[in-house]
Amino acid sequence: MPTRRNILAGLGAFALAPAARAASPMIFTDQGAAILGFDTVSYFANGGPIAGNPENALMWKDAVWRFASDANREAFEANPRAYAPQFGGYCAYAVSQGFLTTTDPKIWHIVNGKLYLIHSHPMDREWMRDPEANIVRAEANWPSVLYG
Repeated sequence: MPTRRNILAGLGAFALAPAARAASPMIFTDQGAAILGFDTVSYFANGGPIAGNPENALMWKDAVWRFASDANREAFEANPRAYAPQFGGYCAYAVSQGFLTTTDPKIWHIVNGKLYLIHSHPMDREWMRDPEANIVRAEANWPSVLYG
């Protein structure tokens, strides 16, 4: 029968083991929906975000992607990497600075054919000071920033 001393000794070894760091999900979601439920294809096809329909959705990278139309869903299915926001939909400026934060789907930019989402207007002002340099920094930080 184990004694209190044996149990405590076993727990001590466990307590000294290095703690595993939890990783953030690869895709930022709110209750499972990417881009807060906005249609990612709409940024390219409609010139801005349109709310997606929960009945017109699909799963990709453990996130639900909603679309305003069958055509947009089909375009995404054919080439999701062409439409998905960079850095998993996390704030591109925050990733450039080495951390993660949520995004406002209505604050966005398309640079060289890629979608970048930003958290807030103040962060957007910082992003716009030098988008190309921010992209380079964010790419250097991605995906290791997920484990930070």
